[in-house]
Amino acid sequence: MAMEDKKNRGELKKDRNFCPIFSRLSNFKKISRFLILAFLLVFISSSWAEGPNMKEGLWEITVNMEIPGMNMPMIPSQTYTHCITKKNLVPQKEKPRESECNTVKTEVNGDTVSWVMECKTNEGVITSNGYITYKGSTFEGVVKVKHSGMDMTQHLKGKWLGPCN
Repeated sequence: MAMEDKKNRGELKKDRNFCPIFSRLSNFKKISRFLILAFLLVFISSSWAEGPNMKEGLWEITVNMEIPGMNMPMIPSQTYTHCITKKNLVPQKEKPRESECNTVKTEVNGDTVSWVMECKTNEGVITSNGYITYKGSTFEGVVKVKHSGMDMTQHLKGKWLGPCN
């Protein structure tokens, strides 16, 4: 009867020693939460460490350009090769000797790499904003270039050729 009175007054609290099942369930919950948290941390950190789904090595990059408002025949596509690694994910053509180019910002979000680059030339500053999405041994992307009030869009396609020389 004393226990019934305590229960009615709200004084009876779960006593882990009162019933061994409470003790086991509580420990199981703690262990389960810990294991789930540990699994998530390992999974998330390994995903970040891997970077985009791309093969390191020599890539062939094809660039198709379009300049809005230009009524001239389509500019022929340009193709070049570049060695791309997980540390250097932005495909770059050899920069002109008279320019100084710096990558201002680079972001990796899943398989997509985006960047902002500025090049200082004798004719002024060229700013480009680009992104590419890697798909293993291929990629596609777009670069928007601004220079002296003129805009240009470059469509990039890349394919992996093999190891770098």
